[in-house]
Amino acid sequence: MQFRGYRDSIRESLSYFGLYRKMHRVKKCMIPESVSFGSHKDQYFLYYEPEHTVSDKIIMWVHGGGWNAGTPKYFDFVGQCVANAGYRFVSIGYRLSPKNKYPCQIEDVCAGYKAALRYLNDKKIDTSKVIVSGPSAGAHLSSILCYSKSVQDTYDVDVSNVVGFIGVGGPYSFSVRTSLSVKLLLNQLFEKNYDRTKGEPCLLMDASDIPMLLIQSRHDGLIDFSCAEEFYNKAVSLGNACELYEVVDKKNTHSWYTAGMFLETREENKGLDKFFSWIEIV
Repeated sequence: MQFRGYRDSIRESLSYFGLYRKMHRVKKCMIPESVSFGSHKDQYFLYYEPEHTVSDKIIMWVHGGGWNAGTPKYFDFVGQCVANAGYRFVSIGYRLSPKNKYPCQIEDVCAGYKAALRYLNDKKIDTSKVIVSGPSAGAHLSSILCYSKSVQDTYDVDVSNVVGFIGVGGPYSFSVRTSLSVKLLLNQLFEKNYDRTKGEPCLLMDASDIPMLLIQSRHDGLIDFSCAEEFYNKAVSLGNACELYEVVDKKNTHSWYTAGMFLETREENKGLDKFFSWIEIV
């Protein structure tokens, strides 16, 4: 087991060059609208309007990057992929660690979510069917948005129009086996002596009628599969509808299946096909 984890960590590190090369080759078929919802440079979202919509569902996505890196603009290829598939897409940004400590990140995600709804409503776009999704750190934050009533109350967020949540490679539990990389990232995210249970999705989850899909790999290299299993078991115990999908693609390291899948087609990537097929039927 330890050897497999070490091997997967090496595979994750070696995957970056190929991933970045493919990212920079993506053609920009559309220019998204950038909308600020705060004074900080990272407090904005990008809105992608597809040329031809295939659904009245809107996908709101919170980017990953270990809480300390990434922006909606950096992950433009995700928006291009989803909008090209015919879905309206919102990519929400947030202030990054270590300069900005939690709960700044969830505060921004909640503010961005509300601002995006107002923006879409002003455009006379139906916002009654929202899918919230995020990979890695974005899965952590977006899951809290969807399932923590205490956070919803604190930031005055109404999620009654959310019809589904998709978390990809998320660190939902801090009590399971954790890689050194994730431990260091969590140390950057939280102030010393901060009560981390206030930022742990598994402990914050309440009963909810929002169905969830958890996409996770046993060869992640950063996030142990047991993290998703614990979140799944907590959901089941509360009566929340939940499906745990195990990644079967050969490109199954953390960065490839959390972000890199959007660089491939549904025919090439079963994880991406699961992402869209679940949205289609939920």
